[in-house]
Amino acid sequence: MKIYSVDTWTVDELRDQLADAGRRSLLIPAAGSKKEVLTRFGEALDFPEHYGVNLDALNDSLHDFADAISDDGQEPVTVIWQVPAAFRSDRSFGVICEVLQDAESYAGKDLSVIAVFL
Repeated sequence: MKIYSVDTWTVDELRDQLADAGRRSLLIPAAGSKKEVLTRFGEALDFPEHYGVNLDALNDSLHDFADAISDDGQEPVTVIWQVPAAFRSDRSFGVICEVLQDAESYAGKDLSVIAVFL
């Protein structure tokens, strides 16, 4: 997982760089609580209706998402997660980062994550 400051790269600049590198990008909008973050991931990545909006469900759904990317024959995906300063002090922030890093490892080059600190 790469981490950038919005002062260094705007989301549009990152998306342009990803497109130039032959990658699709999906944006996870900023959210202020663990539940909101998990909900935003579910919405942006089109997780199934039975998505449980908890850390285990995020982990499972990201692995399923990575499998779908591998099988669809399209360009790899980079998830751009906007992270507000207040959420970075939430204890769930580190756990979510670990789940995202695990999904990246599982998917290989098909899935990458960028966190943009707002």
